[in-house]
Amino acid sequence: MTLSAHDRERIAAAIHAAEARTSGQIVCVLAQNSSNSTTLPICIAAIAALALPWLLVETTALAVERILSLQVLVFVGLGILLCLPRVRATLMPRAARRAVAHRVAMEQFQIRGIARTTDRTGILIFVSLAERYARIVADEGIAARVPQKHWQGAVDALIAHMRDGRIADGFVAAVNACCGELAAHFPRTEASRNELPDRVYLI
Repeated sequence: MTLSAHDRERIAAAIHAAEARTSGQIVCVLAQNSSNSTTLPICIAAIAALALPWLLVETTALAVERILSLQVLVFVGLGILLCLPRVRATLMPRAARRAVAHRVAMEQFQIRGIARTTDRTGILIFVSLAERYARIVADEGIAARVPQKHWQGAVDALIAHMRDGRIADGFVAAVNACCGELAAHFPRTEASRNELPDRVYLI
């Protein structure tokens, strides 16, 4: 799943419309996967490849050369399969997947300059597809007035659309839900200015 140019334009327009009502700043990030580690998949592939000759020696009369060739094929084939982002994420325990995705979300919060807005009223809408993780991270100016649980409606809307494969619709729904909270606590004033790009980042 990815976003087309039209999808990105829709999300940018939703952010722009939302920020016309609030002094808050909204940034969206879509990650294909948050974990780049291939250690576990390679270990599993290696163990399977090492175990294969013992199994074949006991159950077949294959020549040694044939067994060694099969061993290499199993290692390479399993290594490629298990290193696919979705498969790699599935191999990780759920808690580990969430921890890795949360770390990337916090990194993106810093990288995109959300913590550098004038009144600390930036907000990140983050999704990691492989880990099936979504989170809204609010800067301290917002967090001081809006409890984290108030963003759950936006997260739920985002996840519901993601399950149907409608990523852009999910981001638009989340932006609109966040806008409601932001506009209530941080309405736009004459002094408000757009400090961050109105766009979705793909990583």
